[in-house]
Amino acid sequence: MSVDYRGSVFRSVFAVMALVSAAAQANQVPPEPFEDAVLEETVSISSPGRLVLFSPVREVNNEIRSASLARLPVKGEGQLFRILDGANREEARDHYLSQLQARGAQVLFECSGRGCGRSNVWANQIFGQSTLYGRDENQDYLVAGSIDENGRPSLTLVYTVTRGNQREYVWVEQLETPPGTSIPGLGAGSARIKGPVLVPWEGSITFSFEWSATDRRLVNDWAGAEGARVVLVAYSELKENESFEDAMSRAEKAAGSLSRVLAKSGVPESQQTLVVAGPSVVIPSPDRQGDRVEVMVIQR
Repeated sequence: MSVDYRGSVFRSVFAVMALVSAAAQANQVPPEPFEDAVLEETVSISSPGRLVLFSPVREVNNEIRSASLARLPVKGEGQLFRILDGANREEARDHYLSQLQARGAQVLFECSGRGCGRSNVWANQIFGQSTLYGRDENQDYLVAGSIDENGRPSLTLVYTVTRGNQREYVWVEQLETPPGTSIPGLGAGSARIKGPVLVPWEGSITFSFEWSATDRRLVNDWAGAEGARVVLVAYSELKENESFEDAMSRAEKAAGSLSRVLAKSGVPESQQTLVVAGPSVVIPSPDRQGDRVEVMVIQR
């Protein structure tokens, strides 16, 4: 399957930006716990103004500052898990992110390392859990949202950290808010859009793709819905001394190769749409960088 990208960069950009803002389906059940972790504490949460951050945190004169935050009326719970030896917090984070993607939740903000701000502030000022105080460079945070059929939003917050003693923890909050509650960024997409599932790739003539059997089954399940269309958005990182056209060509070929892989797994090429973004679209998320194809499914 060929893709004519020359002269259509702007169309690709607009198509990508329209697709990447996927909204949530109705599902307010907490994610399944990471299996290689033990539950250490469960905290009931009920507040008329719970502070939720949608951007990195700063503390100025003992006051919390963030470019995007909200104080929301919420009910729910927070759970503190200690990650067992032999596992790591990156695996825990990927576990929760995969579940959120599977249910169609909309990731509203995510950060990692020092880009999140100070771990001390997250632990003590935001979550009220001193156990979460760890190394600023070894932390990550994400907040995802969904809206049920009655207009009731819910949020899932996931924070992981490595402490100075090398122990790793994950904190998960599941929060529900009253119908109609305004949450920054939530509801801008469509519940019909599932994903994206990120598939990193390597190669220039032949290609290898890094994606799990779980992700492959997920895409096939989504694609099995009547009238579903599978959209492959191909990105490439502009290499030193590489022309824009060459970077676009690499992305085009990677998309075509993955398209053929999907066809062999039961998703025919006639059901697929390929969008070549190459290096022309930059997404400000540390996990959505480099050579990759983002797979989304548009359902009726």
